[in-house]
Amino acid sequence: MTDDSKTIHAIISGKVQGVWFRAWTQETAEELGLDGWVRNRRDGTVEAVFSGPSTSVDRMVELAHDGPSHARVRDVQVSDSAETPTPGFEKRPTV
Repeated sequence: MTDDSKTIHAIISGKVQGVWFRAWTQETAEELGLDGWVRNRRDGTVEAVFSGPSTSVDRMVELAHDGPSHARVRDVQVSDSAETPTPGFEKRPTV
């Protein structure tokens, strides 16, 4: 990563499962050129890691506050991450 890059960990809560949130996240992250992953969690939230140019990561977080059309996002908690994701963006199994 360059000096202009960052990696964040996000927990998205609300009505975010069963509304194509993971597929939307993967598609949107790929369009923004981000690396990382997304998965459902058994507590009903969606968890993701976004890595790439700071402006693209910030845009992804901004978009995640709305999500796909059937989602009802209540909150997006963001923290810095030391993870170095593999290139590309993947959907992971539920944890």
